[in-house]
Amino acid sequence: MGRNAIRILGIDPGLRRTGWGVIDIEGNRLIHVGCGSVESHDTLPLAERLLAIHQGLAKILSEFQPMEAAVEATFVNKDGASTLKLGQARGVAMLAPAQAGILVAEYAPNQVKKTVVGAGHADKNQIRVMLGVLLPKADPRTPDAADALAIAITHAHHRQNAMLKLKAASA
Repeated sequence: MGRNAIRILGIDPGLRRTGWGVIDIEGNRLIHVGCGSVESHDTLPLAERLLAIHQGLAKILSEFQPMEAAVEATFVNKDGASTLKLGQARGVAMLAPAQAGILVAEYAPNQVKKTVVGAGHADKNQIRVMLGVLLPKADPRTPDAADALAIAITHAHHRQNAMLKLKAASA
């Protein structure tokens, strides 16, 4: 990582699989650092699944030492129980970087799609194609890892405004 680089961790929260993506930005250059997913087994009790997500993200935070983090905001679906469980996974995804002293920005799914693809209703394949253009060395193995990289890219584009808002809110 260059002296002036800023390392960003993007997180796509999910109870079964939480995607993560790390990029560096140097000026207007985006550099792929790593990506993957933290998995929890659906046979485990909810608390243990949330713990697995937290421990996995804590390991990523320790290994990659990001300076900033961004998480995708939860969308509400028709199944209230599923929405609640996703919200719990998202809470853990926000907690882990916050415990490391990192401010966490949030982005709506449509904002991520619009930033990366140019359209707020893009599909996962369109996101993957644009990731190949924006981060040619990235090869995310899961859709969650690809989404996490898209979230990190979104933060790279909107970070100055987002960080000002977060600092004002925490003051």
